[in-house]
Amino acid sequence: MSASTKIRVAVNGYGVIGKRVADAIARQEDMTLVGVADIGIDWRPRVATRKRFRLFGAASEDADAMRRADMQVAGTLEDLLGESDVVVDCTPKRVAAKNVETYRRFGRKFIVQGGEKHEVTGHSFVAEASYEGAIGRDSTRVVSCNTTSIVRTLEALKRAGLLRRARGTLLRRATDPWESHQGGIMNTLVPEESIPSHQGPDAQTVDPDLDVITMAVKVPQTLAHLHYWSVQMTRHAEKEEVLDAFRTSSRIALVRMDQGLSALNVIKELMADLGRPHDDLYEVALWADMLQVKGDELFYAYMVDNQAIVIPETIDAIRALTGRETDASVSMKRTNAALGIGDLRV
Repeated sequence: MSASTKIRVAVNGYGVIGKRVADAIARQEDMTLVGVADIGIDWRPRVATRKRFRLFGAASEDADAMRRADMQVAGTLEDLLGESDVVVDCTPKRVAAKNVETYRRFGRKFIVQGGEKHEVTGHSFVAEASYEGAIGRDSTRVVSCNTTSIVRTLEALKRAGLLRRARGTLLRRATDPWESHQGGIMNTLVPEESIPSHQGPDAQTVDPDLDVITMAVKVPQTLAHLHYWSVQMTRHAEKEEVLDAFRTSSRIALVRMDQGLSALNVIKELMADLGRPHDDLYEVALWADMLQVKGDELFYAYMVDNQAIVIPETIDAIRALTGRETDASVSMKRTNAALGIGDLRV
């Protein structure tokens, strides 16, 4: 594909999500990463320039500060927007909502992350559930890591005609690993103050028909989130039928404890051994041998890598907004192939 026909993408914010989104865009044959914008002068944007990504200051004062710090700067965010078709906003929570006015002033399509409210874009995105509704829109919101996992798994059961209602308990990691020296919790557990926790209602912004309630607790570790789910099915189903339903999603990986994948840290080690960038787990890693069926009740658990799971969804959202691909399954196959998704299947 020639450079002139590729989707020109900008990334605003080069942190935990932004750097992963930038790497993923650079691996897509139908996209080109125009550049990344940031406000910092620390090691993170310096890594972007080492990767030969063009670096822009979020504002003129940020660009000036970068130049004074001997960083190579191509311009400001507004310069970057002038060269782009779509911008992926990966700035901290609530900052993106303030950036929307700028994106609209430039007439640029934009994607925000799950830390923003649904109302910012009026559309919430998970590729297997809401791709069609995003086609040609000016914006969408890729929902949070936990919400993405909820929608992926429950939609798989729904497609198989097995889902009646779902109740989940989320054990949430306390903070991102790179920030664990700055804060987080130790030697305690912190319950989320309301039931349902926000993830259940958030999943309903993607699919309003989901009957789902979540409860959450923050735990003193930084590896990943762990979910436990109790689902009432529409009827009795055998375990293998349930597993077949989960297998219909290319972004659910069935892992097994009897193969030694018995804990979060082991699965992260597997990602490293597979050569995944940043040891990222893009899939929901669901334990097949732990899953149990009792009549019409289903019980299962899975792992969510909060730094990685939304990356493939963001890539698919770019294609949907620009209308370059109107078939969700085709976009997902392209994204999966570029990121190596699917190589955990057993």
